[in-house]
Amino acid sequence: MSSMSLRPCGDYRTSYAKDTTIFPTKWSRNFAILGLVLAALFPLIASQYHMNLAITIAIYGIAALGLNILVGFTGQISLGHAAFFGFGAFSSAFLNNTYGVPVVIAIPLAGLMTTAVGLIVGIPAARIKGLYLAIATLASQFILQDFFSRADFFTGGSAGALAQSFSLFGWEAYGEHNFYYVALVFMVICFLLATNMLRSRDGRAFVAVRDHYLSAEVMGVNLTKYRLMSFGVSSFYAGIAGALYGHYLGFVSVESFTILLSIQFLGMIIIGGLGSVMGTLMGTAFMVLLPEVLEGVVSAMNGAGLIGASFMTNVAFLKEAAIGLVIVLFLIFEPDGLAHRWRQIKAYWKLYPFSY
Repeated sequence: MSSMSLRPCGDYRTSYAKDTTIFPTKWSRNFAILGLVLAALFPLIASQYHMNLAITIAIYGIAALGLNILVGFTGQISLGHAAFFGFGAFSSAFLNNTYGVPVVIAIPLAGLMTTAVGLIVGIPAARIKGLYLAIATLASQFILQDFFSRADFFTGGSAGALAQSFSLFGWEAYGEHNFYYVALVFMVICFLLATNMLRSRDGRAFVAVRDHYLSAEVMGVNLTKYRLMSFGVSSFYAGIAGALYGHYLGFVSVESFTILLSIQFLGMIIIGGLGSVMGTLMGTAFMVLLPEVLEGVVSAMNGAGLIGASFMTNVAFLKEAAIGLVIVLFLIFEPDGLAHRWRQIKAYWKLYPFSY
């Protein structure tokens, strides 16, 4: 009977390699493989609308993961993540349109360019914390937004810039069903890289800086180095996600990367769970699907005659209010996010029928 348990009794870890493995049990590994197979088969049964939602979750998930590395794992704060997201989108379009760099190469190069910008912002930000750090990152949001609107050579100014579709060896990812696989591959690679990095020495240093920076400094952790590194890694993920976003839409405009998007990214990692890679994806899916589910519920109520037609005109405002309300409710009742709730559910089924 013990062999059927998700983690049998006496499961002792005798080495660091076993303690830092990605999949603690073969069941978790098999479920992950099953999830990838189902994700690969999803376009066979999904409509264009559902494919759009899935692509949005994948792209925003990559960006939110970068923010979670900075906020959840290193204990820093950033209110300008959308600006780095936008810089990645403009950088990839600029490299492709101006220098003819293939999109498949322009995307990682855009991530590196965004990393350079993130490191510049992180130089002063790495030496401050708390409210001062929040204001510094907020300033970077508005500085980059102003740069986007004025740098015609780079972004096209207020007119925006065109972004070519993704192509590889003659295959062009045109349309949602094709681009979905591009977003899925990038998402899997980025999440695996983040998981491996957080198992490394640098990842443990991030967590040490977050938990108690004074103790970390006493143990030899260079606070400035790792705070700066976390800004760079976070910006790299934002740049990759932004580049994918631009090539998916085919057009990049400064209006898409406002402070509201930065707040949404923060909401994703708060709802999913700070310091959780899996929770990042859960929070992203929750934030993307919440407005759609809410709109469906309101439409159904309107069809049943439970609400008036005038109420339907305020659905957009209702969706924005619902996002803010959900963030507040999670902070009050589930501050550790969906990932913590999922761990509790697994523990319940593992320990049932015992109460401890």
